[in-house]
Amino acid sequence: MAPWMASGLIYSSGLALTAGSITLLYIVTRTFNFAVASMATFGFYIAYTGISLYGGLPYQYYPLVFIFGSFLGIVCYFGLNRHLLRRQAAEITLMMSTLGYDLLLLSFIQMYADFLTHTYGLFPRRVTLNVHDFELFGERAAAIILPIVTILLLTLLHFFLTRTRFGVAMRATIENPVLSGASGINSDLVYMVSWVIAGGMASVGGAFMAMAMTGTPTMGMFTIPLMFAGAILGGLTSLYGGILGGFMIGMTEYAGIFYLSQQLGPWVLGYRMGIPLMLMAATLLLFPRGLAGIPLAKLINSLVGKKRGESA
Repeated sequence: MAPWMASGLIYSSGLALTAGSITLLYIVTRTFNFAVASMATFGFYIAYTGISLYGGLPYQYYPLVFIFGSFLGIVCYFGLNRHLLRRQAAEITLMMSTLGYDLLLLSFIQMYADFLTHTYGLFPRRVTLNVHDFELFGERAAAIILPIVTILLLTLLHFFLTRTRFGVAMRATIENPVLSGASGINSDLVYMVSWVIAGGMASVGGAFMAMAMTGTPTMGMFTIPLMFAGAILGGLTSLYGGILGGFMIGMTEYAGIFYLSQQLGPWVLGYRMGIPLMLMAATLLLFPRGLAGIPLAKLINSLVGKKRGESA
């Protein structure tokens, strides 16, 4: 596997989870969660702290990363989002509240980085987690493990939403909050669980991305445009579309910058973020609803019908 492809798979897996986190909260609570940036950064720092103080591999700390991210989501919901939703706040108000929460979390991240330096003598402001990885089948283990973990998390989420009573109630709340409340569904609990899942996904996504890029206190602030690009590319109406959009954005960034640097020189590295954003713009020009608006069923049926006609 080419190095750019291995790094792209790792990075895209993390970006897919963060984009899915944004999409989930928007579908359920109409909230554009800007705090996903600092939630992702905190996920990286939880994994880094575990490795630095207790040793081992990054993978063994991912459950703790998810739990801590869920905690951050709960704090945001009960501290801000819940009260605003009850007052039927506008989407712009919900968004700005998460932006304020993100800035607060960023301050705590800076203080935590200083704490690690002064207390344990660590250097947490520029961290490369991939040095703690190992080889698997001759490849970087993260390039194999992280995409598989992402698929497993998506599968578990799919079964949760479609095969459990609470998951069905959650989908009903998404479709019609008023009717679901009249049917006895606890909308408040649904919103809280959405923040729990979304916070955990965002933090795990940040820990994933730190395996392919340098981890810093502002890592989330640097990558949040691409997180939202993935969610928007997915259409903002489909959780699976958001995750697929995040994965496409990540792989396009790595593949595009590798190809262009080979053809034009290393100076194009400074414009790497423009490549996935151009993909998003081009897709939205053709399909304004993003990937969710692509009529896949119609395209498949037309192709199948065309092949049958040719065979006949």
